[in-house]
Amino acid sequence: MAETVELKMQDRQGHGTRQARRLRKRGQVPAVLYGHGEKTLSLSLAADELSKAIRHGARVVDVSHAGKTEKALIRDVQWDPLGHDILHVDFYRVSEHERITLDVRLELRGTAPGVTAGGVLDQPLHSLHIECPVLSVPEMIRVNIGELQIDGVIHVKDVAVPAGVVVKNDPEAIIVQVKPPMVEEAAPAPGVAAPTAETAEPEVIGRVRPAEGGEEEEKDEKKEKKEKK
Repeated sequence: MAETVELKMQDRQGHGTRQARRLRKRGQVPAVLYGHGEKTLSLSLAADELSKAIRHGARVVDVSHAGKTEKALIRDVQWDPLGHDILHVDFYRVSEHERITLDVRLELRGTAPGVTAGGVLDQPLHSLHIECPVLSVPEMIRVNIGELQIDGVIHVKDVAVPAGVVVKNDPEAIIVQVKPPMVEEAAPAPGVAAPTAETAEPEVIGRVRPAEGGEEEEKDEKKEKKEKK
């Protein structure tokens, strides 16, 4: 579980793209705080403090505003197209005694022997959807691939999770696997033409091919008729 950090916030006056740009130029990030049936607040906070908290894996933070401190989940973060700067962040109020559901990223640990042997590592699943106590949100869930051979598979049900964490994904879903190496067909040697299927002689429409010996029989019949005359 990542250590809880405190983020100091200020009231945000005005809305819209222009106002958001002015905030970002001053090193601030637009934010909203909502949830638990209370009023939604438009706030802002220091961009460097928020980035630092996210880099350290913080998911639940202490939000300090107008002399009041509340626990909140970092629910949604909007990044610029390059993924460098945070454009907006949503905070959702939580109680320290409740359980919440959220996505937690998966981190692969170790080197798969199957990859060393030429296999291809495939990871269809990069996060798990979990339920856990607010104060026990894991920063990440590690998956050990140090014994994964070619054709080896690790399913959701195979991963160990911290106490109190319930995984909501399909237990049979594949997290990571090592596929056999791709086998390419050998190209023909230089100067050697690739084998082709034998083509049949095309049939000419309207042409009747005489049977074997047909021309000789026709000549004999004409000769016999002349002799009879």
